[in-house]
Amino acid sequence: MSSTQSLVALLKGELKAQGLSYADLARELGLSESSVKRMLAPGGEMPLSRVDEICRVLELEFVELAARLGNRAPAQRELSLEQEKAVVADAKLLLVAICCLSQWALEDVLARYRLSEADGVAALAQLDRLGVIELRPHNRYRLKVAKTLRWRPQGPVMQFFRERVMADFFAGGFDGEGELLTLVHGEFGAGHARELAERLRRTADDFARQHLLDQKLPAAEKRPYSVVIGLRSWVFEAFRDLERPGLGLRRG
Repeated sequence: MSSTQSLVALLKGELKAQGLSYADLARELGLSESSVKRMLAPGGEMPLSRVDEICRVLELEFVELAARLGNRAPAQRELSLEQEKAVVADAKLLLVAICCLSQWALEDVLARYRLSEADGVAALAQLDRLGVIELRPHNRYRLKVAKTLRWRPQGPVMQFFRERVMADFFAGGFDGEGELLTLVHGEFGAGHARELAERLRRTADDFARQHLLDQKLPAAEKRPYSVVIGLRSWVFEAFRDLERPGLGLRRG
């Protein structure tokens, strides 16, 4: 990513953290919303004078912005074992953590779920201590992990999913609008399996990006969706029991 793209991404992240929309920024800058969108779009032009103006709106010094840009570390794509254990140990904390990964404001979390404001603020503070978010004034936050965070395959969160969530998820009919359940079995080389796994990871990234784009839609036009992607060298246990001795590759 170029320095300009990184700067724009940083500004957009700060707007998000402060709860400011493109329309809010356009009003402060005396521009149309479409002009702001073009300016902040990939490949858009961002004059230095505009950066100064946006910093003024954000109440952020340019030197601080430059320092953040220089010190910006790649977002974590996986939590440590200790972080996952702490997150999954408290149902309210896990709920708020997942909402944060979905970039929900605290007000949205409290409107949807039976949490008190004190519970929500305490969860945000705990996630800040764990290094999952950076808590900002007015209960805004910046994610310190990738939006496409990968839970550890054998970690506490996936164990929680297997024990508490998986049966509920797969109990659905998968016949609603935009829903899909499919099972495909095949045999191919390990190299092709790695390529397929990478394409599936990109699909997960696309899902996360689309979620962020559709956050601007009215609540009445959105529905919650979840994607579970699995690829494993595996044969159904009942079929393994029917294999002839010495034939086939046994999979656990």
